[in-house]
Amino acid sequence: MNLSVSSIDDLSKRVLAAAAEHTRHFPDPSPGRQPLHTVYVPADRFGPSTPQDFGAEALRLINNHTPGVGSFGAAFGIQPDLAGTVRERVAAKLATEPIEDLRIDFEDGYGVRSEAEEDAHVDQVVEAVAVAYELKTLPHFWGLRVKSFTDGGHERSMRTLDGFLTSLRDRLGRLPGGFVITFPKTVMPEQVAIFADYLTRLESALGLPVGVLQFEVQIETAEAVVNHRGELGLRPILEAAAGRLTGAHFGVFDYTAAIGLPPDEQRLDHPACDFARNVMQVSLVGTGVRLSDGSTNAVPRSDSAEHVSGTWATHAEHVRHSLRNGFYQGWDLHPAHLPSRYAVVYAFHLTGIDEDLARVKAWREHSQRQGGVLEEPATVKALNARLRRAVDCGALESSAVQ
Repeated sequence: MNLSVSSIDDLSKRVLAAAAEHTRHFPDPSPGRQPLHTVYVPADRFGPSTPQDFGAEALRLINNHTPGVGSFGAAFGIQPDLAGTVRERVAAKLATEPIEDLRIDFEDGYGVRSEAEEDAHVDQVVEAVAVAYELKTLPHFWGLRVKSFTDGGHERSMRTLDGFLTSLRDRLGRLPGGFVITFPKTVMPEQVAIFADYLTRLESALGLPVGVLQFEVQIETAEAVVNHRGELGLRPILEAAAGRLTGAHFGVFDYTAAIGLPPDEQRLDHPACDFARNVMQVSLVGTGVRLSDGSTNAVPRSDSAEHVSGTWATHAEHVRHSLRNGFYQGWDLHPAHLPSRYAVVYAFHLTGIDEDLARVKAWREHSQRQGGVLEEPATVKALNARLRRAVDCGALESSAVQ
């Protein structure tokens, strides 16, 4: 060696400093389970039994329209060798945990009401949430979508959130876990910074721990993707959230309308949406912010086989498109979306599962699988993440990956 250890000490310190700076911007992924969907329910239609009502209706649709394994597989495009297992596990999921993540909607799905009417619905929602919590029927993840600061609804947004949290504290004495706020139609980081400041004040007034009120932004404007300076817009939004941002959800219809797509092209699998989602991925990968795709607006017009199967076919293809592009969470709006959501996600995770398990096992045992495939560490990490998601959502028994 031409250089002594002491002569490169300063370089080693710089390497460590650079690593620490990288970790500050790109921490480990968010720990714990990520829900595979978020179900939006207008505030005036939410009651304590809403999650169970969605599950019961979804089960009814499965039993009425896909009574056997063959019809179930055909309805959702699932291979015959998997259809029976998937049908059984989907039915069990709908009976026990039909909604993984619930968002009680005071924005687009709810509309603009008078002050008195929205205040009354806030009180109604507080009681419904409290009863569901006491009955242990409140989903693991849940929260509110408030009105947008972009549309001039900022004061109503803050009033609704304050009224809800204050009344829930008085009713239950605590804030149930899993609570998150959805902040829609973000166009400027300054909006996010203001909302974060408001949450700090609200925590202080309510006696809540600092930082307990977290939120997700909806990426449904062109300005959120590319800002007014021509820069990618997501990182400034993340920084403005001051550590409170847990997720970024893509808003299909507002986004496609904003960039000028005609109504019949405003759909989740349009290439313009792929571009926005790719920007979300490269901007937020490694930050711990979870990504969610948007919704399908197709719902059955009646209980006829034609209308139900048509909805399932459209929704199933959209869910597949999201999964193929690395978006493992999406929005659902109707009980008919639950069968296609779970069926496609479960089939996605179970297809080739034995091969995936063998690949991970071979890597752990430092052995080469037959066929001479040498796994890359990044690929094995992705395989482990896939197995974890399969267990978390109920597609796979946890014993299979031990």
